[in-house]
Amino acid sequence: MLSLKSLLISIIFFGWFYPAFSQQVQLLTVDKLNERLEQGRDTTYVINFWATWCAPCIKELPYFEKLQQEKSSEKLRVLLVSVDFKSQLEKRVIPFVARHDLKNETFLLDERDQQVYIDRINKDWSGAIPATLFVKGGKKRFVEKEFTYNQLLSEYNNFK
Repeated sequence: MLSLKSLLISIIFFGWFYPAFSQQVQLLTVDKLNERLEQGRDTTYVINFWATWCAPCIKELPYFEKLQQEKSSEKLRVLLVSVDFKSQLEKRVIPFVARHDLKNETFLLDERDQQVYIDRINKDWSGAIPATLFVKGGKKRFVEKEFTYNQLLSEYNNFK
């Protein structure tokens, strides 16, 4: 049984290490991603594939946050999809999202076979990250590189 003292210590400890943030990290399959994209055919989706251990990914994450914020009046949804192992959700991904105060919808890809999901997302994807998929209706563009903010903004403006 958890004592009141233990409960308070836990709240203080976890509140300090994992500050409150408004969004959760959800598990996502490629099928669920495709359903989401199909339902929002009038929306431009910018889906960034990243991982907590990928330095270039971490460097560009603020650019995706800024894009969503600056284009909030447009039909744009930025989705951040971590390719960390599912076993890392609680230990690494959730604390990372909280520490970096990510506001965009964030997911952990819940797929077992890396080569299968890579091919389903884009047949030309080598599997390297960061990688970004732009989608609107039936139109898609896949970019396998690290972006600066200006490059991301340009890519978005040229795509939509």
